Amino acid sequence: MTTELPGLRRRLVCMLYEGLVVFSILLIGFLLPQVMLSGFGWVIGAKGLWIHVLFLLMAYFVWCWLNGGQTLPMKTWKMRLIDESGQPLRPLQAILRYLAAWPSILFLGIGIVWALLDKDKQFLHDRIAGTRIVSAS
Repeated sequence: MTTELPGLRRRLVCMLYEGLVVFSILLIGFLLPQVMLSGFGWVIGAKGLWIHVLFLLMAYFVWCWLNGGQTLPMKTWKMRLIDESGQPLRPLQAILRYLAAWPSILFLGIGIVWALLDKDKQFLHDRIAGTRIVSAS
């Protein structure tokens, strides 16, 4: 493993691929259970649905980051997530990165634009969590 930083274009393409994986996770882990529950007449409110999405995706991302430092798209694009000292992420660090990524991406992508101005070209949520995306050998 090297500490070489992948280019911004490569990281953005990986994020697009990650969107396809997230779509499939939501299809299986969110839509199917909701359809089955509604078949029994159980209705979950809007807040409950958002909490379901938040925790479902948190389980996916945090588990992947803690077990090898990579999601499937990160493996494909040969990238790995580490902390600033080059060690694997700690559980709270992975959770912090996940939670910081939501506003970082949803507020007009400010966390992505941040990488253009950051001295180390890191995303804002990586800076907040003390993590780095590096090229994996």
